Parts: sequence; C-alpha cells; structure tokens
Amino acid sequence: MIRPVIDMKKITKVYDTGKLKVEVLKGIDILVKEGDLVSIMGASGSGKSTLMNIMGCLDIMTTGDYFLNGKDITTYTEEALSDVRNKNIGFIFQKFNLLTKLTAYENVELPLIYGGFSKQERHERVMNALDMVGLSDRIKHNPTELSGGQQQRVAIARAIAGNPPVILADEPTGNLDSKSTEEVIKILMALNKKGMTLVLITHNHDIAKLARRIVHIRDGEII
Repeated sequence: MIRPVIDMKKITKVYDTGKLKVEVLKGIDILVKEGDLVSIMGASGSGKSTLMNIMGCLDIMTTGDYFLNGKDITTYTEEALSDVRNKNIGFIFQKFNLLTKLTAYENVELPLIYGGFSKQERHERVMNALDMVGLSDRIKHNPTELSGGQQQRVAIARAIAGNPPVILADEPTGNLDSKSTEEVIKILMALNKKGMTLVLITHNHDIAKLARRIVHIRDGEII
C-alpha cells in the first residue's frame, strides 16, 4: 500500500490586519502519496505560495488538519515544526538560497549538521548528493564561482542529502536559462523515478505537464 506523505484537509488561512480579514486559502484538500510527482499552478495572488509555505511548515494554517509523513502536525509549536521541517522536507527555491561564503560542499552539509548526522555520514551524504547532480568536481567552489544552473543543482543536492520524504520545489527554474532549465528538470525527473516524492510549484505549463497530477488554484480554492 502506497502511504500518504502529505494529507491536508479543509485548510484555511486568514490574515487579520485588525481592520480587515483576508481569506487566502478557503478549505483546501490535497493528498500527495509516496513517489508522487505533483505540480501546483496558479496565478500570482492565487494562494499557491501560502499553500506551499503551510505544506513546508514555514507557516501555520488558521484551521484544518495536516498530516505530514503520518504525523498530525496541526497543533505543533513553531519549534516542533522547525524540527519536522528539517527531517521531513527538502526545499528548492527559485533564488537558490545558498550561503555565498560557504562552498558547495558546506552548503549541502549545513542542514545535515542541524540534523545531527555524524561527520562521516555527512561526508558520504554530501558527496553522494553532489554526484547525483553532476557536481562532485565543484565541491570547493563558492556559489559566486558557479553558474545559475550549477547553483540550483547545489540547492537540489542540499535538498536531497538528508533523504527527506518529500521535496518541495518553488519555481525551481524561474531564474534559469533554457539549457539550465532542461538540466534541472532532468535531475528532478530522475529523482522522482528513483521514488522520491516531488511537489512542484510553477507558472510554466510545459514543466507542470511533466507531473502525473496538476493542481490548479484560483482565489484560494482548488479548481
């Protein structure tokens, strides 16, 4: 039986400014199973970024239920969510979010240090991850010495090094040229073929179509 990795039911998000209440998500239901490849699409302001932030434990829902990798995290504190996030989710961002003063190796290693892995295990995981994205010969390079495509590949290596149950990729090719986009998508597809669960947030219809399922969001609702 294929188990659910992300199971969200009736998720709402309301921002209360004091004078005004803005309902950004209006009762979202979404299920992502182990090994899935799901694209989430929607125009700017549709609520897809808010959904991704809640999905990634970067934000807290107003109401609803959320089971992540079998754990009910609905009432978790921010500290508990931080721990869940570190162990259960690999993030890939549009702007890479690499630390410029660290090498490629150190950028990939950093979440593993927070995760409590031993030095030997960290080394093995970092090298395996960088090898998977074709950058084992760039381990001593800083992000400023790498192209945009190479930086995103380091970010992918960082996301997969801890072997999390799910990878969330937010516009992973948004800052890349067509050649680098092709390379990054090829890596992501290969990871999914190996059984990794992927959720892609994208504006790009061609990329979205590569997923087995496309979730469209408009005005805070799945349509």
